[in-house]
Amino acid sequence: MTALSRLALAGLFCLSLAACATQPVDTTPPPAKRLDAKTTLEGRR
Repeated sequence: MTALSRLALAGLFCLSLAACATQPVDTTPPPAKRLDAKTTLEGRR
């Protein structure tokens, strides 16, 4: 019985350690490219 409880405790510890080790994926899009003054003036024609 003690071996089973130790195995369960070790399994829970490994799962919690693995959950903390992974990082969420950044899914935000990159910022839009800013236009400089020359591009803005040329685009208004």
